[in-house]
Order: sequence, then structure tokens, then C-alpha cells
Amino acid sequence: MISPQRRRWIIVLMGLLTALSPFTLDMYLPAFSKIAADLGTTTAHLAWTLSSNFIGIGLGQLFYGPLLDRFGRKKPLYVGLIIYIIASLACMASHSLEAMIFWRFVLGLGGCVACVVAYATVRDLFPSEERATIFSVMILVMGASPLLAPSVGNLVALLIGWQAIFAILSIIALCMMVGVWWLLPPVSPDTTVRLHPWHIGKDYLAVFRVPAFYRDGLSGAISFAALFAYVAGSPLLFLSFFQVTSTTYSWIFTVVAAGFIFAGQLNIWLLRYFKSGLVLRGALAAQMSLALLFLVMTLLHLLSLSAAIVILFLLLAAVSIAFANATVLAMAPFGSNAGRASALISVFQMFFGTLSSMSVGAFSSLSILPMALVILVSSLIALVVGRLENK
Repeated sequence: MISPQRRRWIIVLMGLLTALSPFTLDMYLPAFSKIAADLGTTTAHLAWTLSSNFIGIGLGQLFYGPLLDRFGRKKPLYVGLIIYIIASLACMASHSLEAMIFWRFVLGLGGCVACVVAYATVRDLFPSEERATIFSVMILVMGASPLLAPSVGNLVALLIGWQAIFAILSIIALCMMVGVWWLLPPVSPDTTVRLHPWHIGKDYLAVFRVPAFYRDGLSGAISFAALFAYVAGSPLLFLSFFQVTSTTYSWIFTVVAAGFIFAGQLNIWLLRYFKSGLVLRGALAAQMSLALLFLVMTLLHLLSLSAAIVILFLLLAAVSIAFANATVLAMAPFGSNAGRASALISVFQMFFGTLSSMSVGAFSSLSILPMALVILVSSLIALVVGRLENK
């Protein structure tokens, strides 16, 4: 039996694990210009380090899912975080764009285990009626990442140098390992899980065939792609289009990301009165409306800096609420194979996120219109998929 105090700390730890990948991304965004200059490249080309990181996250999650079910949660997590620490130190020592792209890929490959463990642990330790609320609390913790990371990254880059950002990331991962060792109870390994690629593929296919999984999981992941489009396009939007300074950009990024904090509190309140499915559909509809408004204002040249901040704040709040409830609903049917289900949700998230960020990066060199279009398309598809679940 887990004591109430330890239970609270486990929820905080799961939020921190979920925040590792976003923190890895958000912390070095304000230093893009400095990193690009030192590596002898442009910020547009440096954006490929975002895509390589997303690809590493997506591929790594496919492997960690079965490993978490076969060996329990802790051992694969330790291995992944050690890989993450090594890759962080290698990023710090990189002197070329190619090296940075490669080591950002490895960084994603190692660090992605944290999010998979967090999702699976909620499924392991908490009753179904509490999971949506717990995910909302985790989002509150995760929301501290985009609130703090850009400001910390900008300050570190100005005072010490961008290389120190990756040293700090390695220290964060080490602290997480200690927290997992101290707090996380052991989960019995399932020795029946087979690790042959053929069997892994069959197991994932069996998970995907569960209607509640692929409908809710897909709607949440596609909804989340709007966040990736925003992250990929935000340097162009604020630094180039609105021509703010890097310090101002970090503060704007923090304010917009506060939508996650607002959404977590709002979702907890909503779940007192409505079921997760209804909250999910409402969040998807709100996201679609905000994405359409953002596109229309962009096309009509009515988008001011303040309007962009407000719309994106509300948009991220809707994405947060949608993803939290979609994840709970998608994970509900699973027990012993929760690790694989958790991994597949994260793979969906990274696949559509990578697709959206690459689309923005490929077409937004001169205009913010591609970012607005990608946000709208992902929001529309998520709404359609979410509606299919109820027919």
C-alpha cells in the first residue's frame, strides 16, 4: 500500500518524467541563433535538429514498450536515461550541424523512455476513475517545462554559453534516475512477453485493433500535432515576423505555455461534472475554432502580437485538455500490456508531431501561413477522428 504522501510524490515524479522531452526541446530554442552561428549554419537548417529529435523519440518508444512489459519499469528507464546523459554531453561537444543532428536523434532515442514509463505507471498504480485527474496534475507539472525552460535556456546561453544547456539537461536526467530509484515501486515483469521483432509487431497490432485505443489515441495524438507545429514555427513567428528580441521571445513562449497550467486546473474542474469523453470532444471543438480564427486573422493580415499570444495560449490549453482525456480513454482497456499501449500512444504523438514540425520547417522560410495551415489541418482531422469514436 502506497502512503498518501508517497503517492503525491510519485505523481509529481511522473509529471517530471513526462516533461523531460519537452524540456529538452524548449530549453535550447532561445539559443537557436547562437548555436547556428557557432556551428556555421542557419536557424532554418538547425531546425532539422528538432525533426531528428522527434524521429529518435518515435523510434525509441517502439522498442521501450515491450521492454517495459518484459523487464518491469525501472531497468529500461535507467538504460534510456543513461543514453540520454551520454547524448547530452555529446551535443555539448558538437562542432558541426551534422553532429548536432545525430546526437539530438540519440537524445530523443534515450529520453523518450521517460514519457512511456510515466503513462504506464499511471495505469499500473491508480484506479481508472482517478487517472484523468492524475494526468491533469501531471500536466500541471509538465507545464513548468515550457514556463521555465526558455527563460533558463536563454539566461544560461547569455551568461555561460549554449553548451551549458546540455550539461544541465544531463544533470536533470541524473536527478530523475535517483527519484525513480527512491520512489517508484517495482512492477512485476511479464516473462511471457516475447522480444522477437515478429512477435513485437503482432503485439502492437493487437493493441492497435482495440477500437477505443485507435480512435481516442489517434485523436489525441493528431490534436497534439498542433503543439509541434507551433513550437517549430514560433521562432519565425515571434523572432522574424514580429521581430522581438530573444529575451522577449522566451517570455512570450513562457506566457503561451502557461495555457498548459490553466488547462490542467480547468480539466480537473470539468471532470467533476462531465465524463472524459465529453470533455475530449469539447476540447477538440474549441481547438478547431481557435485554429480557424488564427488562420483567418493571418490571411486578412489582422494578426497582432497580442492577438497571436492570446489565441495560442487558448489553443495550447485546448490541446492539453484533449490529450489528457484521450490518453486516459485509450489506455483504459489495457492491463499487462500497458507498456506497449503507452509506447504506441507516444509513437502516434511523435509521428504526427514530426510530420507537422517538418511541414512547418519546409515551407515557412518566408511566411507564417504554413504554420497556421498545419495547426488548422491537424485540429480538423483530430476533431473528425474524435467524432468517429461516438458513432
